[in-house]
Amino acid sequence: MTLHILVTGGSRGIGAAIVDELSDDNVLVYATSSADGDLSDPTVPSAIWHNALQEMGGRIDVLVNNAGVFEPNPIDRSDIEWLDGWERTMAINLTASAQLCRLAILHWQALGQEGRIINVASRAAYRGDSPAHWHYAASKGGMVSMTKSIARGYAAQQIYAFAICPGFTMTGMAEDYLASRGGDKLLADIPLGRVAMPEEVATLVRFCALEAPPSMTGAVLDINGASYVR
Repeated sequence: MTLHILVTGGSRGIGAAIVDELSDDNVLVYATSSADGDLSDPTVPSAIWHNALQEMGGRIDVLVNNAGVFEPNPIDRSDIEWLDGWERTMAINLTASAQLCRLAILHWQALGQEGRIINVASRAAYRGDSPAHWHYAASKGGMVSMTKSIARGYAAQQIYAFAICPGFTMTGMAEDYLASRGGDKLLADIPLGRVAMPEEVATLVRFCALEAPPSMTGAVLDINGASYVR
């Protein structure tokens, strides 16, 4: 049976690597991009889900929540600017992912079938982030907690959930941040001596989607070059 997989944020960086890693004769991937709508709009996740269902014949087996933003939100902004920045990041990184998780679980319950959720979170969920990125760290911490709750709540129904927590990854977003924060200093904090490559993260996503045993549900997998070891 061909496995049907929905990947959000699949047009570049980690997402594009995930799509490439998953694309073979036994997998059908529906990948979204910014062209599918702004995930800060609460109507967009549902539209994405139903479009993906239609394109894949009414069945989705795996959801990969990869779409996200990493935008600075310094505390010396005006009150409304700071709040807008906080809410935008929460809406895209956490709320939209939660909406898609909910729709996926309801779908699998209705069909009585196994399903898998892979949430791409961040090292920041545990280690925190810069003073301009409280919101980012909080959104990713929420994603990890949500993943654990889903795993505990629905394992008996063969609905499994995994979280992957990269550190810095060599995407355009990471490159810009590294340059702005002094790349050599940040790299010195990574014992491996380099940031992760998107293909490395994609390898973990593929494992969780296709190979991880059910007893692994609820696992949070780190991929950060030993820059944060739990």
